[in-house]
Amino acid sequence: MSRNVIVGVALAAALLGILGGYRLGAGTWPFGQAKTSTSLTPQETTAPRKVLYWKDPDGNADFSPAPKKTADGRDYVPVYDEEEPALAGAAASKPKGKGKILYYRNPMGLADTSPVPKKDWMGMDYIPVYEGEEQDASTVKVSLDRVQRAGVRTEAAALRVLARPVRAPAIAKPDERTLRTVSLRADGFIDKLIVNATGEHVKAGDPMFVVYSPQVVSVQIDYRSAKGSSDDSRAQIGALQRLRNLGLPESVIEEIKSSPQPKTLITWPAPVTGVVMTKNVVEGQMAKAGEELFRLADLSSIWVIADVAEQDIGLVKLGAPAKLRFRAYPGETFEGKVSFILHELDAATRTAKVRIEVRNPDHRIKHEMFADVEIDAGAGEAPRLTVPVSAVIDSGSRQVVLVDKGEGRFEPRAVKLGLRGEGFVEILDGVKQGENVVVSANFLIDAEANLKAALAGFTAEPKQAPEAKP
Repeated sequence: MSRNVIVGVALAAALLGILGGYRLGAGTWPFGQAKTSTSLTPQETTAPRKVLYWKDPDGNADFSPAPKKTADGRDYVPVYDEEEPALAGAAASKPKGKGKILYYRNPMGLADTSPVPKKDWMGMDYIPVYEGEEQDASTVKVSLDRVQRAGVRTEAAALRVLARPVRAPAIAKPDERTLRTVSLRADGFIDKLIVNATGEHVKAGDPMFVVYSPQVVSVQIDYRSAKGSSDDSRAQIGALQRLRNLGLPESVIEEIKSSPQPKTLITWPAPVTGVVMTKNVVEGQMAKAGEELFRLADLSSIWVIADVAEQDIGLVKLGAPAKLRFRAYPGETFEGKVSFILHELDAATRTAKVRIEVRNPDHRIKHEMFADVEIDAGAGEAPRLTVPVSAVIDSGSRQVVLVDKGEGRFEPRAVKLGLRGEGFVEILDGVKQGENVVVSANFLIDAEANLKAALAGFTAEPKQAPEAKP
């Protein structure tokens, strides 16, 4: 036997003797020395606890990455890593009262399971599934603590009247139905101008000018001659009709009938109340029959003509309310209603003219003023089932919402969308009234890749079986 073998056997025997003496001595080492413990307590073996974040001491959903105090001076409570949901390495033990762990499923709802604890590529723990807790693979489950820290908010699908504003630029115009021209039906001379400036406001019956017309005087003489004869009824009626045919106002004709002498100078009254828009006459001028002397317009109601884009014109209905903001009056809003939609589009701009009537009793709105119009195309319609626009996740081929099933479970559902308006979208199919949908879930849709991964099992089109070869 070699020398090395003999030495090895001797060392092994010495080691066994030492170990045996320790065990027989019940904790005392051989040679009479007291036992010196080589095992540390659990507190000594555990590394210093790591604080993940601080949370509100009252349990409110308020968290801080650093120490913080409440408004009344209390410290936020630290949350350590061991207080987080079970990590992959510690999840192997079976929680009391939950039954047998069947498997571990992907936390994002993918069709991926594991017989042992593991993490996904984002570092999220696979979730244990116990007996009786089998879930649909399309359901996403996230710990409630993570839901709170991620700022998940939900809102119920509800019936709402969709406000669908149609916005367009516009310009103020006079109400064409109130325009009135003042002219003579016989040649005359303007002896005096009482209304002598554009922009003057006149009331119906106010004198505007004094005119001398030889033809009007001639008809008055005929009327006087017929009135003095014995059989004058027919002649008088004919003469009065000729005066009316010359356009004389009834008030002037009544003066002629009561006057013993023909009136050579006629004071012409304003036919309507309004503002002088144009003035085409000067004092002493000869006015030809049919020439426009004045043009009047009533400014208490004006038109605002909006240029509505072709793709929006189908939404606008007669009688729809509108809000108008004139650039001359920032911060002020005027109310109006759609009264007419022109029957043709502008070929160059692809817009349609929409007329909006606006009350203007103070005459603050001037013609040709620019305005921004907002027409409520949804006014008067029945309520529709809607959710916030932020709840809809568009995967490209279909639209999906995440329905909150409670206890951190979210179910992706394909929905059919309808009309949109002011932050809400109509749901035609896929969600029922009262169901809560996620409206803010950045931890689920952090990036397009995460979205596709989270909904891959749900949005993937079924594969077609290959055709059998003949």
